[in-house]
Amino acid sequence: MDNEQGDNRHLETLDRDLARFSRLEQATALAGRPLVGPGVSIVFIAMAGIAALLFFGSTSNALIVAVAACLGAYMALNIGANDVANNMGPAVGANALTMGSAIAIAVVFESAGALIAGGDVVSTIAKGIIAPESMGSAQVFIWAMMAALLSAALWVNLATWVGAPVSTTHSVVGGVMGAGIAAAGFAAVNWPTMGKIAASWVISPVLGGLIAAMFLWLIKSRIIYRDDKIAAARTWVPVLVGIMAGAFASYLALKGLKKIIKIDLTSAVMIGAAVGVLIWLVMIPIIKKQSIGLENRNKSLKVLFGIPLIVSAALLSFAHGANDVANAVGPLAAIVQASSSGDFMAAVSIPFWVMVIGAFGISFGLFLFGPKLIKMVGSQITKLNPMRAYCVALSAAITVIVASWLGLPVSSTHIAVGGVFGVGFFREWDAERRIRLARQTMPDRTAYSPEERRRRKLVRRSHFLTIISAWIITVPAAALISAGIFFAIITLGGVS
Repeated sequence: MDNEQGDNRHLETLDRDLARFSRLEQATALAGRPLVGPGVSIVFIAMAGIAALLFFGSTSNALIVAVAACLGAYMALNIGANDVANNMGPAVGANALTMGSAIAIAVVFESAGALIAGGDVVSTIAKGIIAPESMGSAQVFIWAMMAALLSAALWVNLATWVGAPVSTTHSVVGGVMGAGIAAAGFAAVNWPTMGKIAASWVISPVLGGLIAAMFLWLIKSRIIYRDDKIAAARTWVPVLVGIMAGAFASYLALKGLKKIIKIDLTSAVMIGAAVGVLIWLVMIPIIKKQSIGLENRNKSLKVLFGIPLIVSAALLSFAHGANDVANAVGPLAAIVQASSSGDFMAAVSIPFWVMVIGAFGISFGLFLFGPKLIKMVGSQITKLNPMRAYCVALSAAITVIVASWLGLPVSSTHIAVGGVFGVGFFREWDAERRIRLARQTMPDRTAYSPEERRRRKLVRRSHFLTIISAWIITVPAAALISAGIFFAIITLGGVS
């Protein structure tokens, strides 16, 4: 009996020890999981530096190029973590894509856009923000570009950590401006260009929001509020998909394929019109077949917008990869050219190995750190469904075309997030309007209280204020960080 009791005590002790060990394993796994992303990022950044050494190992500036490659890789990671959420967030928030599917599609199309259609010649450094000749020497120019690249990456990293989608383009612009002022004074900056960029802070989100709201009004008035929703959808969904196809065809012709072929705005619009009419005709029988057996309610309409929304997310990612990879590798390419030839005033061609760093960095950043911002854009600003998300995606393409026609620099981040805000504020206005109409027959109905707005996820004011604040301070913050880094490099390096 005593032996049995002793054995039981030993077993109980063993069970407690095993339970402790099990809890220890769980705690170790939880502690180790947050380190996976930074660990993989560090390995990728190191590999980028090693790749640069392989290409420039025999030159005197090989170490400088390697450091710049590491900074370019770091910036690319941050672009993937922050910027790509704008393309995928609405589709994920509308449940048209799972998080995993969204990341997989974005990785493929961002990389394809960067490698196939990206890397066009950077005719002026960072879109003409500074005059390279004001730098005086190639060495000073290289330090300025390194300071700009590091400051932009640090700012985007901070914004991602806070949960604010910011413009990586504006971050690079601010970094280049700050380093240019630190190196050569205020006269080095192209202030008319900076004025246009400042104007885009307002124009991009407002235009994106208005266009998204306009299309949501069209969908509500022509489909959702109709007695026979399915019949209305059979008429209007092919038209809407045709408009989307035409807008994206023009968008890709203007922005995504400029490395392969140069297309002016008029030609791009004509291409878009032809593609739009073709897709409209193709979609008529498809939507008719897809709508057979659907119930006459709003939930049924979501099915008809699912595939167009997925396609739009993929196309936005392709165009984004073609365009915004230059934010990561443009200054890096300038450093490579200045280091290898000493010429820092000519147009800068981006080498293929530099493009690979940008493409893979964006993909890794999205995969490792992107879900946080995807959730923010997709579900935490306002509640999205496929129809609302479709309006956001369509507004992004149309706004870029309108901005190109007006000659205005715009931010894809500001447009997409502005579209989400536009959809949310339109929903608030429309809800209040319907309540006012209902009061005529039901006088006891009242407007939504702040608590009701939060519950219904119309527009969350706290996120709105955080994002707007981050947008406003992006350029000056990146500029100040860049100037500080440049002065530190000059001081520590003894460069005059």
